[in-house]
Amino acid sequence: MTNAARFCPQMASQPPISLKAAREVLGVGPFFNAGELRRAFRDAAKRAHPDRAGGGAERFHRVVEAYHRLQAAHGAPDRIIQPPAPRPPQPTVLNIDPLVALRGGHAEHRLADGRRIRVRLPAGLRSGDTVRAGATELAVVLHGTPEMLVRGDDLWINAAVSPRTLAQGGRVAIETPLGRRIVWLTKKAGERKLVRVVGQGLPARGRHRQGHLFLRLAPAKAGQADSAARTLLRRFTAAWAA
Repeated sequence: MTNAARFCPQMASQPPISLKAAREVLGVGPFFNAGELRRAFRDAAKRAHPDRAGGGAERFHRVVEAYHRLQAAHGAPDRIIQPPAPRPPQPTVLNIDPLVALRGGHAEHRLADGRRIRVRLPAGLRSGDTVRAGATELAVVLHGTPEMLVRGDDLWINAAVSPRTLAQGGRVAIETPLGRRIVWLTKKAGERKLVRVVGQGLPARGRHRQGHLFLRLAPAKAGQADSAARTLLRRFTAAWAA
């Protein structure tokens, strides 16, 4: 018979204490270690000892039983802790603008070790595509510009036209990244201030379809249409020559 049983012989016939109850007796959580268990037992045993005020044989036996129960369970816990699955390495982000996505070209990228690399890119890339530069995988992120936005496979460009043409309709020449386009502007399109040029968006590539070009129209001020077209062409020329 153990010392604890001598303090309270009737306890020997009771069923074994559960793990949850044992943790509550000693005041430890479900993820205790051996050192925490020993410290909790010493503190609980001092409080429950029959020679101390508030202690007693039954209470002390309960503390001893809880300690032995948790000691035995420590090497084979009643729970399964699933370690987190290792995350696959994430590709490095490569930012490009719509002109590079439209026509292809080069882009510079700084690697984690500080080296700069120059990457040749095909036409038709979209956000979420990946390209490789040696052993490095780059995830493409396509960012719009003030002059041009990308929505899915389509390009959206702000275009300035004369107020008279916008109101009455007619043929209008608009500079685009693909060069000057002659667009027939109907009165309805002028009211909506939107023209779609079929098949002139981002080119088809892999799973991506051929996109369209959308021109958002606004009344031009004196010299505005020519200035906006020249700015757009300068950006395109610089991107293509890079």
